[in-house]
Amino acid sequence: MTRKNLLLALAAVTAVALTATPAAAKPDFSGSWKLVADKSDFGPMPVPDKMEYAIEHKDPEVKAKVTQANQQGEATVEQTYSTDGKETTNTLRGNPVKSTTKWDGDKMVINSKIDFQGNEITLSDAWVLAEDGKTVTITRKINSPMGELEQKIVLAKQ
Repeated sequence: MTRKNLLLALAAVTAVALTATPAAAKPDFSGSWKLVADKSDFGPMPVPDKMEYAIEHKDPEVKAKVTQANQQGEATVEQTYSTDGKETTNTLRGNPVKSTTKWDGDKMVINSKIDFQGNEITLSDAWVLAEDGKTVTITRKINSPMGELEQKIVLAKQ
């Protein structure tokens, strides 16, 4: 076999191997997670005294039970999302929250809208699971009539 034919054969085998490689598995956010306050940034908002996520993730369904406490007390909210882009509706303080969720590579992006006392508020959350599976970082962008706000929420697996 000539050098040219050998190189062509190697190129063909490499091309087949690359196209046959399966897509990387999507992260599984399942588990119990607690806020790491010193690695998080809530911007001008006060850091919660407590923030815990209990997540059941069986793609495309993601169920999150979020418990948060501050000076006004403790509240728990249960949310369900669908990573296939189907709109889901959850409730926050009696108000419907409409969300669409999709994958952007290995990042789960949740875009939500809520009408709160006649004011539209939009949230965009990007969830990233660390390679070691021990932390989730949620980058949140909030847009409201009062302006824009960005937060970084770091959660550690329990």
